[in-house]
Amino acid sequence: MSSTLHTDIDPEALAALAEFPEDKPLHMLNYMRYAEMDPETGKTGRETYKEYMEKATPFFAKIDARISFKARPALTIIGPREEQLWDEMLIVTYATKADFFKLIRMEGYPGDIRKKALVDSRIICCE
Repeated sequence: MSSTLHTDIDPEALAALAEFPEDKPLHMLNYMRYAEMDPETGKTGRETYKEYMEKATPFFAKIDARISFKARPALTIIGPREEQLWDEMLIVTYATKADFFKLIRMEGYPGDIRKKALVDSRIICCE
């Protein structure tokens, strides 16, 4: 198991995503572990992520994207039971990969707030 924490986009993964078909919906599984606290604001990671979602929602409205599913992992049915579950997961559905690329390149997109909210995360593209 890797001890590396992840909160930044992998440029190699973006290059691979660019090769995906243009005309299919893209589903991004977001798996998140919140930071204890943002030392700059004194807010918890959960509070900071809520702020991110409030600021990011208008950006989703400018493209064809929506949150399809959001939940808190509760119990491992298959897999190591001793492994700590993360704090939250959600699936964002984009009409096409172009919408995802538009989002991450939009001026003012609050990705920095998302990064401050999380101590570790995964965004996994699903077909």
